[in-house]
Amino acid sequence: MSEVELSEVVKRYGVMEVVHGISLTIEPGEFVVLVGPSGCGKSTTLRMVAGLEDISSGTVMIGGREVSQVAPKDRDVAMVFQNYALYPHLDVAENIAFGLRVRHEKRKVIKQAVAEAAEILGLTEYLKRKPADLSGGQRQRVAMGRAIVRRPRVFLFDEPLSNLDAKLRTHMRAEIKRLHQRMQSTSIYVTHDQVEAMTLADRIVIMNGGRIEQVGSPMEVFLEPANTFVASFIGSPPMNLLDATIEIGDAGPLARIKGADTAPLPIPDAFRDQAAAGQRVKLGIRPELMRVDADPSTPGLACQIELVEPLGAEALLHGEVGRQPIIAKVETLSGVRDFAAVRWLGVDLSGLHVFDAGSGRSLKTASA
Repeated sequence: MSEVELSEVVKRYGVMEVVHGISLTIEPGEFVVLVGPSGCGKSTTLRMVAGLEDISSGTVMIGGREVSQVAPKDRDVAMVFQNYALYPHLDVAENIAFGLRVRHEKRKVIKQAVAEAAEILGLTEYLKRKPADLSGGQRQRVAMGRAIVRRPRVFLFDEPLSNLDAKLRTHMRAEIKRLHQRMQSTSIYVTHDQVEAMTLADRIVIMNGGRIEQVGSPMEVFLEPANTFVASFIGSPPMNLLDATIEIGDAGPLARIKGADTAPLPIPDAFRDQAAAGQRVKLGIRPELMRVDADPSTPGLACQIELVEPLGAEALLHGEVGRQPIIAKVETLSGVRDFAAVRWLGVDLSGLHVFDAGSGRSLKTASA
């Protein structure tokens, strides 16, 4: 296990800068996920750690050693790619062993390493099969096995589950989680799927436009988003962000939602110090924090439901509040029979978030 440290890392292609001086420390044995939309710089960052992309400026340290100018083969990292990269003419055992053979390891060492990796990944009975005879999930496990036998300091995963169907992705997420728990290896994992990030990571690094927006545990970034980008990216469905204006009432600051025919909502204490009368804000409400069985006399929102998506035990209600779109995630076993007829959504005020409309930053973050 080794610590990985990025310090003011920049990547340019000609005059175009795509990674803007990011700094990050990954502790030994930690599983860190880089997540963000396409083009945010997460794969480029991973490839700079691997040595597959040159660094324009800044430093990368692995195990206390600067590797910015070190060849990929000498960095002691192993990478699992999206496209498996298996040799079709070699069987599973030969594919797993390939890296060790290139390094001229002894046959006994190779045989033992392949057997151990195959046992960990449930591939023992497939060792004589060719890649064409395997499922997508099995091929990805072979690619992981090839990385495992090298016993690297750091594992790098570049969207390894993107080519799999939904059921296999769920299965392979669990496989990767078990593998990390068993090996306790330092791992950096790149994905655009925030569900993968939430389920796999010890810490999530949320990237956007070549910059790091927030770093934290899955629940930290879910419960305490630093800005509107994180709030809208993490969560399924994402947080509702409604245009509102701050008013000062007798009991403190209130958020009046633009165009809504409802009383303004009191904002939580954590956001009050930075709230000013007349300030334009984005009021953040998680879909899970709304109820359809609430009394209209309690805090909530008058709404018009336009679409109902049943998901089994839950349903997504798509509607409008003051001509602003909103999604509520509610229980189908709540006793309500006709969700389309709902006209009032109760709101758990303790879960409200308030963001500055101009900068997008959380008012809670600004007060910290």
